[in-house]
Amino acid sequence: MSDDTSNHPGSTGRTVSREIRLASRPSGWPTEENFEPAEVELPAPAEGRILVRNLYMSVDPYMRGRMNEGESYMPPFEVGKALDGGAIGQVVESRAPGLAAGDLVLHGYGWREYAVMDARQARKIEEILGVPISAYLGVLGMPGLTAYVGLLDIAAFKEGDAVFVSGAAGAVGSLVGQIARRKGASRVVGSAGSQEKIAYLTGKLGFDAAFNYKTASVRKQLAQVAPDGIDVYFDNVGGDHLEAALDAFRPYGRTAMCGAISVYNAAEPVPGPSNLFLAVGKRLTLRGFLVGDHYDRMPDMIEEVGAWLRDGKITFEETVVDGLENAPKAFVDMLRGANIGKMVVRLVH
Repeated sequence: MSDDTSNHPGSTGRTVSREIRLASRPSGWPTEENFEPAEVELPAPAEGRILVRNLYMSVDPYMRGRMNEGESYMPPFEVGKALDGGAIGQVVESRAPGLAAGDLVLHGYGWREYAVMDARQARKIEEILGVPISAYLGVLGMPGLTAYVGLLDIAAFKEGDAVFVSGAAGAVGSLVGQIARRKGASRVVGSAGSQEKIAYLTGKLGFDAAFNYKTASVRKQLAQVAPDGIDVYFDNVGGDHLEAALDAFRPYGRTAMCGAISVYNAAEPVPGPSNLFLAVGKRLTLRGFLVGDHYDRMPDMIEEVGAWLRDGKITFEETVVDGLENAPKAFVDMLRGANIGKMVVRLVH
């Protein structure tokens, strides 16, 4: 993704914007030294384009893969160039029909204070009474759609299923468990990395049980909290969690393979599950998916999840970090599990 930051001779109304660039590609865990701040001059928007001041930006696990060199399902970030990602901003100037100064928009030019973009790259959003606009980066945005599609479409959840969610206290996992509960799961269990998160899952979100994967074997703990087995596994972690789920599956179980954060920062290749052969005898379905293939489901998700939010039937948490300059730390902290719910960076407050 690229935006118009060139210094066109003779243009007027320039805006100075701070941005965060990729300074170097990490080996293993990223550090704040892999990022660098910079200032750029943005031209006034041309016909069909808008100038947006960002209010919130998102940091997400998938961004770690884009820091590596080589093509994946998304193009890598370029060293020396600004990163990008989901953001919510307010239109400052518009030369496009349908958008006016003051409108709130969701777009993909995060990691910067201001952005000039084609108006077609922004989606106008409306505030929902009692819900912060940052929710469009989480429960009502890409993470929300990931949870909704992954559970209902990819894992083909049906009433009465027993569901296991890894990374259950994050933006996606916390919503998966709540949707499963709303849709009639027989049991919902999750894993997370601290006792605070376990209390959040079982207390506030209504999970039947949860365990701290750092304190004992995932296999043993999953067997304890789901003694009768599981039908659905929503996989945000991979590794030992996937192995444990393969053991715990009942026949015809289904996995929605969303992410594998346990291996994102590995400096060397990580071997796959040692018990994958169980998929044969148990007739399991392991299906990976990319949320970008399912944006046609966004209206359904916003309608259903938005109604649950308004009625108080589901809840969500955000970990909010203030200041663009703190976005690299927020990203690194998110990868290490420091957040509960969605990690967002507030640029204006």
